[in-house]
Amino acid sequence: MADEDIRESLIAVQATGAGTADAVAIDESTAVTAPDRASRFIRAVRFVRRSPKFALGAGIVLAIVLFAIFGPMLTQNPKFSGNEALQPPSTDHWLGTTGLGYDMLAQLAYGARGSLIIGVVVAAIAVSLSVLFGVVGGYLGGWTDEILSLITNIMLVIPGLPLIIVISGYMDGRTVWFVAFVLGLTAWAGSAVVLRLQARSLRNRDYVAAARVSGEKAFRIVFVEIMPNLLPLFAAQFLFAMVFAILGEAGLSYLGLGATGSITWGTILNDAQVGMALTRDAWWWFVPPGVLIALVGGGLSLINFSIDEIINPKLRAAPAAVKSVRKARKTVLKDDHAGTAGTTVKVDA
Repeated sequence: MADEDIRESLIAVQATGAGTADAVAIDESTAVTAPDRASRFIRAVRFVRRSPKFALGAGIVLAIVLFAIFGPMLTQNPKFSGNEALQPPSTDHWLGTTGLGYDMLAQLAYGARGSLIIGVVVAAIAVSLSVLFGVVGGYLGGWTDEILSLITNIMLVIPGLPLIIVISGYMDGRTVWFVAFVLGLTAWAGSAVVLRLQARSLRNRDYVAAARVSGEKAFRIVFVEIMPNLLPLFAAQFLFAMVFAILGEAGLSYLGLGATGSITWGTILNDAQVGMALTRDAWWWFVPPGVLIALVGGGLSLINFSIDEIINPKLRAAPAAVKSVRKARKTVLKDDHAGTAGTTVKVDA
């Protein structure tokens, strides 16, 4: 109905013979401008700078990314065996060696690069599919939305982990890219449902209706008018998909279904399992990759929590509300204590 009202206003102006200036004035008075995205971005940047969750999570993730970039340059060949199998941490090998004599620090550095690559690729695939099935379908509506929504619901019903295990089990030569592709196919459906609901809400906004009336193509409206308002959701989905991918790859590799011929944190855990590191008390073989997986998952989750506070104003105001409640409680307790003390003094007198 908003499209018809705007179109009728423009036709009425032209029918009455009004000038171009009058038409422009009426158009400007009826059209609603898009939200000030620049000011919202500045507010978001100021908030994340004040958020201890974001600072801690970003620091952890940045340290691991730097380790993945520069670590392989500063360590030896991760497949070099110097006849020093299963040595504990020492000055020669800071994190010890594996059962085959590989340096654990070099293994972790190259494994960090492989695990992060899988995480980024899976997140990119998940975001792209959620945009296609969620945002595009939610904006277009009709039979297109029905078909895309049906596919999304089917992917939601199918259990993700068994599907990944079945697909990976039928492939002999599994590369890092294949593992990332399989994980990406199962990481998008839930976010697509959320994005579809948001897109259906945004397509009824006045500035989107004005863009349709002015003759803008659906492709441009989706990517210029709607998607910028969904950037916080995209960021949250990207981080969640990275955590899912790194944990999923570690689980697949631990079961022997991970990437063959590549080094990731998951393949290191699989080698430790096959080499019976636990029974041989070789804690340095399986503890470091497990700690790094937990750190990167925790860091990304902290960043995701801070983004949730940006998206949800109630979460943003929660800390201030808690402080107000605590302050009021202290004031009440202080007043009660003062009243009790005054009563005691009066009785003694």
